[in-house]
Amino acid sequence: MKQTFLYAVCGVILVTAFSGCAGINSLLKSGQPELIYSKALEYYQKEKWSRASTLFEGVQHYYSGTPREDSISFFNARCKYKNRDYDTAATLLDDFRRKFGRSAFIEDAEGMYALCFYYLSPGPSRDQTMTGQALIAINEFMSRYPKSDRIEDFKKINAELTERLHDKAYINAYTYYKIGRYKSAIVALKNALKQYPESKHREEIMYLIVDAGYRFASNSVQDKQTDRYLTMLDSYLSFKEEFPESKHIKELDRMAKSARDYLDRNNNKDNNI
Repeated sequence: MKQTFLYAVCGVILVTAFSGCAGINSLLKSGQPELIYSKALEYYQKEKWSRASTLFEGVQHYYSGTPREDSISFFNARCKYKNRDYDTAATLLDDFRRKFGRSAFIEDAEGMYALCFYYLSPGPSRDQTMTGQALIAINEFMSRYPKSDRIEDFKKINAELTERLHDKAYINAYTYYKIGRYKSAIVALKNALKQYPESKHREEIMYLIVDAGYRFASNSVQDKQTDRYLTMLDSYLSFKEEFPESKHIKELDRMAKSARDYLDRNNNKDNNI
């Protein structure tokens, strides 16, 4: 009984889908743009985005150069956006904002354009090219439409994406540290600090600069150790001045003492020569 019921349901779904596709194809072949456009709007209002998009794309050429051209272009792009086809939506919306800069839909189009990159932006462990594009688009939107209803939401997104870049810079630098490439780690950590001075990882980054500096100096050939310990001590003093109550202070104090002991021993050797 259950199996018969399932077959019946599947049959209804397949027939409905086939009928829908056949209906759309018939419409597109009808050569009646008003009818196609009307049905596209009907699907659009019912949030049947794929069907609406197919019809908008099929009817678009009939209205090229007419007052309806921008609305069809916008509705089609929004269908792609609502269907989460953000790559296609971004392309269509970029074309729209370049071609229809004075359209009544321009603010909505530019807002969606920015959000496409936001939704395409991956987590901090992956390449952040899309995050950078999202930040550019979002900041452009906020600059052009400072009184938009979306401003507060976009400010939150801007902060979220900026933090994602902070996380990425920290992860990249920490990866060098973790695999023992201390020289590369120091360069990456200092770059992260310079690029994002307000990062939530600031304390940890400055700690790792000292730690990596100590390890780098300890593993160096003897004739380079003095300069590298001195550089590490400079970083240590900067850290201690900025974070005197840090949980890392005792550990870094021990490193600093070891570095100074080394410098004192070598200074005495030089004096005895």
